[in-house]
Amino acid sequence: MMRVGRIPYVNCAPVYGAIDRGLVRVQAELVVGVPTALNAQMAAGRLDVSVISAVEYARDAERYLLLPDLAISCDGPVQSVLLFATREAEALGGARVVVSRSSMTSVALLRLLFREVWRTTPQFEPGDSETEDLTSLTAPGHLVIGDAALTLSSLMRRGLTPFTHVYDLGAMWRAWTGLPFVFAVWVASRTAPVADALAVHSALLDSRAWGVSHLPLLAAEASARMGLSAAECEAYLSGLDYRLGVSHLQGLTDFYRRLAEGGSIGAAPLRFLTAA
Repeated sequence: MMRVGRIPYVNCAPVYGAIDRGLVRVQAELVVGVPTALNAQMAAGRLDVSVISAVEYARDAERYLLLPDLAISCDGPVQSVLLFATREAEALGGARVVVSRSSMTSVALLRLLFREVWRTTPQFEPGDSETEDLTSLTAPGHLVIGDAALTLSSLMRRGLTPFTHVYDLGAMWRAWTGLPFVFAVWVASRTAPVADALAVHSALLDSRAWGVSHLPLLAAEASARMGLSAAECEAYLSGLDYRLGVSHLQGLTDFYRRLAEGGSIGAAPLRFLTAA
């Protein structure tokens, strides 16, 4: 049976919601993990299809085929990839900035922003802010992703954190480049049976179609789980884009170009899963 990876964060609910309910059938075992865990399992050949960090695809593009028209992206604020800071980003030179171990793409984007936009170099330190007590984070800067970022943002608005500045990395990218940003893509291993991978892709697209037409329901479920209002959750899900169209590919290509210029990755040609 095919093994298919999924992220447990709320942002994936629109893609997997119908599959979770049995409304769309997929002949596969779903394997849950944070982005870096799924990256590692795909790289090790333990998954056949998965959502992975955009940077993981670039790191080993010869191993993967992109699933067409399926991604987690934004064209402006993403709301769940946030730098929280006790002072302006430009003033964080030499200061500790704890970066999430859970997302390669978010960390790579943050490093780009510090180098090219804020023009300063902090001391990056890997951490797990998402699993810690969010009211006790002490570094001058914390990159927090996923559901924890939404929760910490709510706490900050209520004055329950030491942070005075917050930067939405999706909004920062859009202001810098004028392009959408792709945080994650779905890929198939090149060793996976093509017919089975295509069937999984079709199921994911069908499930996404159901999910984006039922955002109020998914937002209500997220609200009960996270303690945020349903309106906040719906606004968050509505701001995400699960397509991988021409403008998204332009943004992804530009991101890869900038990383390659900085020596972070090599060439990363975009190759897609097809029936031929």
